Formats: sequence, C-alpha cells, structure tokens
Amino acid sequence: MTTPDLNLLIALDVLLAEGNVARAAQRLQLSASAMSRALARLRETTGDPLLVRAGRGLVPTPRALELREKVAQLVQDAQAALSPTETVVLSRLERTFTLRTSDGFVENFAPHLIARIAQEAPGVRLRFVQKINRDSTELRDGRIDLETGVIGESTSPELRVQALFRDRFIGVVRADHPLCQGEMTAARYASGRHILVTRRGTDKGPIDERLGLIGLTREIVTMVGGFSNALALARTSDLIASVPERHTGNLRAGMFSFALPLPPLEFTVSLIWHPRLQADPAHRWLRTCVREICGGETEHKSEAHGVP
Repeated sequence: MTTPDLNLLIALDVLLAEGNVARAAQRLQLSASAMSRALARLRETTGDPLLVRAGRGLVPTPRALELREKVAQLVQDAQAALSPTETVVLSRLERTFTLRTSDGFVENFAPHLIARIAQEAPGVRLRFVQKINRDSTELRDGRIDLETGVIGESTSPELRVQALFRDRFIGVVRADHPLCQGEMTAARYASGRHILVTRRGTDKGPIDERLGLIGLTREIVTMVGGFSNALALARTSDLIASVPERHTGNLRAGMFSFALPLPPLEFTVSLIWHPRLQADPAHRWLRTCVREICGGETEHKSEAHGVP
C-alpha cells in the first residue's frame, strides 16, 4: 500500500475553505498551476472530483462536504503537534510528580519545596519515594519524574544531569557527649564507637579508607541503612554518626556537629531526569523550583559547634 502524501491534507483543507483554486494558491503562496496539480492529485487519491465547476465557481461534492470538518480538524491537530510547546499555566496545572530522593532530602528540602509548589501551582502534588539503588529504569519508563543523587559510573549516559549543591561528611554526637569538649583530632575521633551507614551491607566506607592512610581504624558498633537512623541512634547513645552536612541539617537539631579531622569527604548532589522530559514545560518549572530551593541554601553554614 502506497503511503499518501500528507501535504495534500493542507491543500485540501484550503481548497475546501476557499472554494477557489486561485485564492487557495494565493493563501498557500503557490502558483495557480501548482494548486491545480494538487487538486488533480487529490482527485486521484480520493477517487472523487471533490470540487466541480458550477457557473464561474467551484462547488464541493458530497464527499468533499463529508471530509471538510474532518480534514480541518486533522490539519489543526497536526499544526498543534508541531508547534513549540506553550507556556504552562501553573494556576491551572493538575499533575502528580514522583521524585526519588536520597535519605535526608525530604526532611531538609521538601517542606520549602512543597510550600512553593502550593503557592505557584496548587493543583500539583509531589510523591517522594526512597532511593534504594541507582537503577535508571524507572526514570526511563516514566515511573520516576525526577531524581536527586550523586552521579556515579552506573548512571546511564542518556540521562540529563544538573548539579544542585556540594555537600560534605561531618561527625555528629549527642549534645553532652565527651567529644563536645576539647580539640578534635583524628586519633580522638577514631577512638570512639561508630555507626556506619551503608545500603550495600559493607562493613567499611570512605572514612575508614582515609583513617587507614594515617594508620588508624575505628570501631564500628552497628550498621544502618540511612542517615536518619544513624542520627536517631547517636542522639540517645555515646555512638558517633558521620553524615552529610546539608542533607541532615534539620535532623541534627540539638546535637553537636563537628568537621571531620580528615581530608574533606565532599561530593556533588545533582538533579537527574530523562531526556524525554527535557522540553516539558511543567517538568522544566519543577526543576527550576528544586534548583532554587536547594540553591537558596548554598551559603548554608551549620549552627552547631565545631562546623565552620
């Protein structure tokens, strides 16, 4: 079966609207002969004369009358599909976005993000889900709209990425812990009893590697799957939690935080999304909101003692 020339739909739409070859040609900026050839092809394709002479003008056949509204709608839909995306009207936007975030993001950034969303687009809802791995399948198939995290070797190269902020690991203990007093040294830090945060079940992490370089080891008493759990344990015990500073700002309230007496353990937290949503106006607006909420705290300094 031969594929029809869809350009003929535009010619047919204008011919049926004008009822005149010359005017149709002028409207489409074609010569009269080119318009006549288009009409001839339309007649051949549809098997109907479409427009027949009546006196000095042309009148549509029953088949042409049947096609007129349908063709006009097809052309209108095609033009809309191929036109640039319109600006989204936030006050009328109704949509649920799913964000996959790392531990601590909801506690520290979501309240401000939700407040902004409610003010600008009250019909929008945010659904936060836990980030248990770095598999990009859910971004690819549309189950996740936006993700925050650290880019690694397993991150799919097709994904779009934009840096949000820099973060670093710090130490945290309860307010009356012995480490609250005196100078913090690597030996003093390592001599304490520690909580290790790990999602992969490993018994060592980057901090242990840095301690090993200077001949020190630390005693890991327990392992947990998230930073909020680590801080909850440290708050009511003598254990030391080592957590990201910016991700845990609210969770550390009332506790003593200190800079690790080691070479800085810093990393970049990024915004991640699939390229199929790159030009979506509502998604672009959400990305802007997240960037500005997180970026608004770029100059954030911990109020806790010991953290510069």
